[in-house]
Amino acid sequence: MNRRLALTAAASLSALLGATAASANDYPTHPIEIVVPFGAGGGTDALARAFADNARKHLAQPFVVNNKPGASGVIGWSDVVNSKPDGYKLALMTVELTILPHLGLSKFGVEEFVPIARMNADPAAITVKSDAPWNTVEEFIAAAKKANGETKVGNSGNGSIWHLAAASVEDKTGVKFSHIPYQGAAPAVLSLLGGHIDAVAVSPAEVAPHLASGKLKMLAVMADQRLKAFDKVPTLKERGIDVSIGAWRGLGAPKNTPKEIVDVLKVAAAKTMAEPQMREAMDKLALGYAYGDDVAFRATMARDNDGFKALIPKLNLKP
Repeated sequence: MNRRLALTAAASLSALLGATAASANDYPTHPIEIVVPFGAGGGTDALARAFADNARKHLAQPFVVNNKPGASGVIGWSDVVNSKPDGYKLALMTVELTILPHLGLSKFGVEEFVPIARMNADPAAITVKSDAPWNTVEEFIAAAKKANGETKVGNSGNGSIWHLAAASVEDKTGVKFSHIPYQGAAPAVLSLLGGHIDAVAVSPAEVAPHLASGKLKMLAVMADQRLKAFDKVPTLKERGIDVSIGAWRGLGAPKNTPKEIVDVLKVAAAKTMAEPQMREAMDKLALGYAYGDDVAFRATMARDNDGFKALIPKLNLKP
């Protein structure tokens, strides 16, 4: 009897493993969802859609982008974390995953995801309306000091990288801002265009169209060197403010996704990111190309997780 039970259990296990292998070998059999945890129109959304468009020739099924904004990205990422790890629901991961847990705004972090590929990296930048009275970052900081905390700076949500960017400027200059959170960078930029806030501390990619149209002007970038696409804009370091901070974005799957499925996604991601059209799309969007495989992506996440764990208490940020 025991032998019969053992054989039955072994057969069941073999069938289960066989089904899993077959499932992995057939993957994908239907469209794959990429959850973007921020609103449509921002840099993260634009990157996801460019990737989905250029990945069509490298995978049997298409990627479908789904925006699920809210709570600085936690709502969208929670959806992925709690999904079945079968390769059909992926996350557009951003640097905020290494920030939010240390602010107590998320119960999970990068450890809940399997890295597939890092796609891009962008510095923060201080941008204001073109008719604003400040033409240099020094003038902006001086005015903000006089305003004594009333200068409104928009970001993509409490605990977002752009929130930390503005807070880092506060830390280095002694100025105080009124931080205004939005459900992504795009609505923050729209609010700036509407005159509801004084500045944003988002990436150049997220303001590039409005810079080109003359509606906005960029006062400084938070990078080690000037950006090729904005070579007339100084860095904060050039102006004596030692702040270099920015975002990265990449693709990830829920923890425990089978290795065979992750391998398929890694190959497709590498081929997609190597497409000249993908590079062109990112250049047009002013998104910094920074492809890295899963190993490089994991190292980036570990570095920033440790870095922000140390920085956040120093900035004394409160949710």
